[in-house]
Amino acid sequence: MTSTEALLFNPATYDPQHFDAETRRLLKATVEWFESRGKRQLLADDQNAVFTADFLEFVAKEKLFATFLTPAAYADGDENRRWDAARNAALSEIFGFYGLAYWYAEQVTILGLGPIWQSDNEAAKRRAAADLADGQVMAFALSEQSHGADIYNTDMVLTPSEPGSADAEAGILFRANGAKYYIGNGNVASMVSVFSRRGDIEGADGYIWFAADSRHENYHLIDNVVHEQMYVSTFRLENYPVRADDILHAGPEAFSAALNTVNVGKFNLCHGGIGMVEHSFYEAITHANNRVLYGKLVTDFPHVRGNFVDAYSRIVAMKLFSDRAVDYFRSASLDDRRYLLFNPMTKSKVTSEGEVVMTLLLDVLAAKGFEKNTYFNEVQRLINTLPRLEGTVHVNVGQILKFLPKYLFDPKDYPEVGTRQDAADDEFFWRQGPARGAGRVQFADWNPVYQKHSDVANVARFYEQAKALRELMATAAPDEAQQQDLDFMLTIGHLFSLVVYGQLILEQAAITGLDRDVLDQIFDFQIRDFNAHATTLYGKASATAAQREWAVAALRTPEVDRERFDRVWAQVASYDGAYEMRP
Repeated sequence: MTSTEALLFNPATYDPQHFDAETRRLLKATVEWFESRGKRQLLADDQNAVFTADFLEFVAKEKLFATFLTPAAYADGDENRRWDAARNAALSEIFGFYGLAYWYAEQVTILGLGPIWQSDNEAAKRRAAADLADGQVMAFALSEQSHGADIYNTDMVLTPSEPGSADAEAGILFRANGAKYYIGNGNVASMVSVFSRRGDIEGADGYIWFAADSRHENYHLIDNVVHEQMYVSTFRLENYPVRADDILHAGPEAFSAALNTVNVGKFNLCHGGIGMVEHSFYEAITHANNRVLYGKLVTDFPHVRGNFVDAYSRIVAMKLFSDRAVDYFRSASLDDRRYLLFNPMTKSKVTSEGEVVMTLLLDVLAAKGFEKNTYFNEVQRLINTLPRLEGTVHVNVGQILKFLPKYLFDPKDYPEVGTRQDAADDEFFWRQGPARGAGRVQFADWNPVYQKHSDVANVARFYEQAKALRELMATAAPDEAQQQDLDFMLTIGHLFSLVVYGQLILEQAAITGLDRDVLDQIFDFQIRDFNAHATTLYGKASATAAQREWAVAALRTPEVDRERFDRVWAQVASYDGAYEMRP
């Protein structure tokens, strides 16, 4: 990966040779569908909140979701159908590049399929496979207006049928009553995976996942809770009949199915966000590098070049981390659950970096970034949904913190995880096991990859900070009161996230042969971000004297190299005019 063309997705040159022929055909056909539709139409549909029905027609015609989202065991002999996280990531990046609504339609279909593919209900799984082949989409009904995504509580209640009643004679086990809120595709999904509880059983033993059909007369669509192309529905079930063929999970297993579905479904947030910022970057550099202010090109101003180099470096880092996380996810097993850390990293850290990128670019474009004829305007309006709608950053950073002790202090030997772009079916996703034990997951020693790249100046300086974090946790770790203070612990979580982020960035940089200048520039911002969180820790009212002393000592100045910066800027400038969407 030494050419600029290889670093950012460009529809004009896209040809993913590392995938099989049918995958390449479908990915390129998807690009062509968007390009032939044209920028004016896509932007108009976004501005007028037009539901993506035409896109779903394309999905049905090409059997796109059927090919990408059906496990091989239910492919009915079609060798192209499998669940392959590498190509799903590529598809998510394309969807994000053209519009969040298109990414969302697939995203919530993936979530809806999670409880189905994990279940032992063969009838439901074969129904899902047939519906996908027919062009249908799915939905995931967990959230409620009162409880949000709190899976410990649900007001969707199942009432058992009385023995000998007409319902019982008709094979109806339960009647479901209750409402769900913020449910994507809830207006059209043929199978809606619904989280509920039995009214006659208390606690986790009463949890049940079942499949509902949005077309059923007892399924009442109430509204779209947002004004967007995405249909984010609220619906109510009134005496909805639930039969044995609809039951997916019952008892504590239903709780695990919810969390394990999130592990699979929310992973693609990172690649959707990457596509969004990539398209925005093309628009930004092409505009700014051809605009004159005060007799100078906008990009001749030092602060503008600084913003662009920072934005570009951050986008590349987002891609490096996310692509490497795919390898760990596809190679996971009950003996290697490292994906449980890298997954919330993609949901919170990578998506938050997308926000940073858009702010940097918006500070350059200013008013231009709000104009209705730009894709940039759509992204700057929606980019902040990704880290917030899917569990929120603080929830994911809280999850990340569970892994800190084992990651920093208790490494384990693992076989090397290679690049996973092979045409394999990722069947482990559907047998992840009970959703517990995160604090016991061990990781390979993170030091060697930093040491391997210590000849890169800013990697070496950031590695000093990473080791300083370990020293903090060994000598001045948060006390019991601080551990109960989420605001304090989130700062520790952000510091820790940077170390994990750097590890996978370095691993992927070695695999791809990333340009050394870009790698050095990435760790320039890693150092600055670490400084910012260390300074936040210093200012916490509850911080101890030892922790404040540590915060000051952990600060580092990035290595300034004007020539390196200019070389990276030359890469940035080469994207001027490299891609512009068909009108």
